[in-house]
Parts: sequence; structure tokens; C-alpha cells
Amino acid sequence: MMKQLHFFVFALALTLTAPLLGQDLKIYVSDAETFAPNTGKILQYDIDGSNPITFIDEELSWPQDIVFLADQNAVLISNLNSNKITKYNASTGAYIGDFAIVAGGPTRMKIGTDNLLYVLQWSATDNKVLRYELDGTLVGEFTSTGVPRSIGMDWDSDGNLYVSSFSQANVTSFDTMGSLIGEFVDNTELSGPTNVFIDSEDNLFVLDWNDGDVEQYDSTGGYTGKFIENLGQVEGVDFLANGNILLGNGTTSEIKQYLSNGMFVENTVPSETGGLEQPNAVILFDRSTLGNDTPKTQHTILVVPSIGSLFTINNTSTSFIKGVSIYDITGRLVTTLEQGQTTWNATTVPEGLYFVTLTSNTDTTTQKIIVKK
Repeated sequence: MMKQLHFFVFALALTLTAPLLGQDLKIYVSDAETFAPNTGKILQYDIDGSNPITFIDEELSWPQDIVFLADQNAVLISNLNSNKITKYNASTGAYIGDFAIVAGGPTRMKIGTDNLLYVLQWSATDNKVLRYELDGTLVGEFTSTGVPRSIGMDWDSDGNLYVSSFSQANVTSFDTMGSLIGEFVDNTELSGPTNVFIDSEDNLFVLDWNDGDVEQYDSTGGYTGKFIENLGQVEGVDFLANGNILLGNGTTSEIKQYLSNGMFVENTVPSETGGLEQPNAVILFDRSTLGNDTPKTQHTILVVPSIGSLFTINNTSTSFIKGVSIYDITGRLVTTLEQGQTTWNATTVPEGLYFVTLTSNTDTTTQKIIVKK
């Protein structure tokens, strides 16, 4: 059976300093509405899709992606039409200010293993991947070449970056230094890709906005087939603790849920609930982590993949890690890795949500992972 899908969900990094049973998981959806300037909203739902509220509706202009910075009690929103990444109070949704101006129009955002914010640009000409410090300081261009209309990104187990192009209907890969590797997936099966994500076996999954499906490719870029069909204007993806997949579906203005094998479960957020019109980002976040005095490293992915059955500590993390422990959802210690051990084989434990706690001389950092075989 296919190992569960892997998606670097940095905003979901949970800490054991907050009681596990005291989690406050919410679904956040970026709603582009009519795609017009100075429109859009960020909606918040309970984990079952109930109790919708408009969380943010200030200083938005075709909002794209959502990244929470729990230790700053802040949330970042990328806005395509205003060329801005705006910053808000993550507790109240109140506008704080502009995090960054992005000339090429910011779309997807992710925090990498280097604890920097990676930002894609929509422009047809100004479109290299950018990196920022988490205080908004521009580090510079990461990729050697640009990707026009770039809208989706993820990393494989070797740290190579994959970026989708909506206009070219392909996926381009870059190495760990940002140098171009080449076209990983061509436009044979794709028409308008948005999000991409990678599983524990480095299979690539691509949401296709125009074709209304999710396409699957193997670790070499070979086409495997359609993973999920019968969608429309699909954009935005995240994963529940049980491994189920949430997808934004624009033509029906809803958030759909699927099993890890691609089988439909339900419309978790039914059509137009809370005024939802055009979802283009779906993010799960635990509000109980807001304001915790946790190290900034909680935003980085220290263990890869985030979903699978064989997990590895990133090479960039091993230099400061002194101890590694794994806990289940109840807080029970499952195992402690030996000194120098950098992998955990989870094939002998039940599938579900676990927490990997990494201890250094000064900090303790916890990352959520999902065991799926």
C-alpha cells in the first residue's frame, strides 16, 4: 500500500509544552473570492468544519497562502495583487503591518530546514524563489533561475526543491543550493498545476486546477496515474492527524476530505460555509501553541518525512541535537533514540499522530509526524 503523503506543514509543528489533550486545532482557508484587488478573506473553522468565522479581512488583496509563527503570535498572508506579505496577530487576526514587499507577486510560502521563509513569485519575468528571515529581512534569491507563474513547492528526502508552474504546466527541480536540476515533470498530463507535495518514497503529487484532479508521479518523474479525480479548481492541501487529506475545491466552494489512498470521505467544509467562495490555501493550526515560549527552531522541519514509516533527522539538525524521544498522542514515551542514531523505523507501531522531541544544550523542540504504512 502506498505510504502516506508527505507535506512539509511547518505551521503545524506542535510542542509538548502545551498539553496534548489541550490542543485547539482549527482549519484556516485563504479565500480569493473574485480574485479582484483589495478583496479576499481568511476563514477559520473547527476541525470538523463547523463554527466558521472570518478571521482576517483587512489589508488583503487576492490572498494566497498562510504561515503561522507561533512563538511570535503572528500569522503571515501572501497577497498576489498587492505584492505584499502581510502580518497579523495570530490570536485576534488584527493587522500588524507589512512583513515584506515582493515585486513578483507572492504566492506559496513555506519555512525550510534553514528556518528561512521560502516565497514563490507569480510574475512571468521576476520569478526566482526568494528567502526571508522570519523577521521579514530579505536574504535574497535562492534559485539560479526563475519559474513563471510559480504556485506550488515542496522538498524531497534529499532536500531538493520542486516548484510548479501554472502557465508552463510543469514542475521544475532545484538542488539544495538552488541550482537548476531541470524539468522534473512536463506538461503531458498537466494543464494548470497548483500545490505539489511529496510522500516518504519521494513520489510527487500535483494538484491540477484546470483539469480538476491530483496527478501522481514516481521519484524519477515517471507518471503513475490520477490519484484523485472529479475535482474543480483544486488548490490548497493539508493533512489531518489520521492521515486524511483536505483539499480546497473552487468550483463548489468547499473543502473536501479524502483517505490516504485517495478515496472520498466527506465535504468537511460544505459549499459556501462561512461565505467561502474560492479556496486557494488550506492550513491546519493548533492555536494552543500561540505565545508559547518555544525556540524558533520549532518552525523548521527537523525530521523528514512528516508522514510515512521511516523517519530521518535532517543533516542540518544533527550538529546540535543531544537527545531524541518519540511520544504518542497521549504523551506516552514510545522510544528514545540511541546517541548518534538518526533514523526511526516506525513500522512496528500503530499508524497515527506522534511527536518527535529533539533536545539540545539549551532548547527542546517538538515536531508532529504521522505514521502511515
